[in-house]
Amino acid sequence: MSEHSAHPAYPVGLRLTGRRVVVLGGGTVAQRRLPALLAAGADVLLIAPSATPSVEAMAEAGELRWERRAYRPGDLDGAWYAVVATDDAEANAAASAEAEERRVWCVRSDDADAATAWTPATGRSEGVTVAVLTGRDPRRSAAVRDAVVEGLRDGTLSAPRHRARRAGVALVGGGPGDPDLITVRGRRLLAEADVVIADRLGPRDLLDELPPHVEVIDAAKIPYGRAMAQEAINAALVEHAKAGRFVVRLKGGDPYVFGRGMEEAQALAEAGIPVTVVPGISSSVSVPGAAGIPVTHRGVAHEFTVVSGHVAPGDPRSLVDWAALAKLRGTLVMLMAVERIGAIAEALIEHGRSPDTPVAVVQEGTMAGQRRVDATLATAARTVEEEGVRPPAVIVVGEVVGVNRAETGR
Repeated sequence: MSEHSAHPAYPVGLRLTGRRVVVLGGGTVAQRRLPALLAAGADVLLIAPSATPSVEAMAEAGELRWERRAYRPGDLDGAWYAVVATDDAEANAAASAEAEERRVWCVRSDDADAATAWTPATGRSEGVTVAVLTGRDPRRSAAVRDAVVEGLRDGTLSAPRHRARRAGVALVGGGPGDPDLITVRGRRLLAEADVVIADRLGPRDLLDELPPHVEVIDAAKIPYGRAMAQEAINAALVEHAKAGRFVVRLKGGDPYVFGRGMEEAQALAEAGIPVTVVPGISSSVSVPGAAGIPVTHRGVAHEFTVVSGHVAPGDPRSLVDWAALAKLRGTLVMLMAVERIGAIAEALIEHGRSPDTPVAVVQEGTMAGQRRVDATLATAARTVEEEGVRPPAVIVVGEVVGVNRAETGR
């Protein structure tokens, strides 16, 4: 492509639904690019000997097909588009040559001049997709994109004011999953980050909007799966902040609602690092709402209690008084409780809650894969198993579960 490098790139929108896209490499570049490709409906084939935990989770969830091996000639057969992002320069060059021969548009993470396609800095606002290319200046691409998106959001289309370089760490609540549900302040701080340490349950689509120079560290907070030790997360926050980088710790929900945010804030304070805490929308109220369930309702429930279900009733580590909870008349919202719903339901019934109490389980709330499964305390465990419900999911117990269905007839 070097002989054509003086010419500007031709911008185009690709309709990839159902079309094969091959991604070579399972590192952070793939982690950034995959969400947008999957959101576009592409038939993604990932070829890599190993992958980041988040990329592994996408494969395990059936969002893409993963062949655990290195690139081989012929891997681009049937592809419409390719992302070449391995740490092997020779393999990248060979794949790029194959793409040229097969007339497959190819993005290269290691050599933009050798690529036949470039990935623009992208952003979204109310159904509008903004894509900016500035050749070899990705920081400028990101800045122009941010200005346009901000203008679309506030109605002015003007660039944001220049701000002094930030220092320290921001603990940002990313909300329940839908990237549009992060706060304006959280999104702005994310756009200023030098380093982002992200949870699996954070809004991962936002990572695709980050400019290439931003370092993304995957904390891999996958429910019941592998996770970076909290001590290692704390150490990474301190290390990068002391190096003069502005670090955003992107968390799902709210940092202080079962997010271990205070542990991180305390570690940073002990290290003398300034901390900004940006509250997020907790899934404990937003996910039920997205599924048509009010956690309170006049004449039905005047209180709601949020409980972590990551430790089962009877476990000596549990700090939850299940007997007291069973006696409450209000709404009970449980997070991280799907795999212990049987033991929890038994404990609530044993201590006096009616077995006929309505229960709703909302999986992947606010996201494209959201679904709601209804049951009662007596049938909840069986229903969850039969329906194949898996985390992340929020469980709601109480009469509010039936309010919307009763009033709308649905």
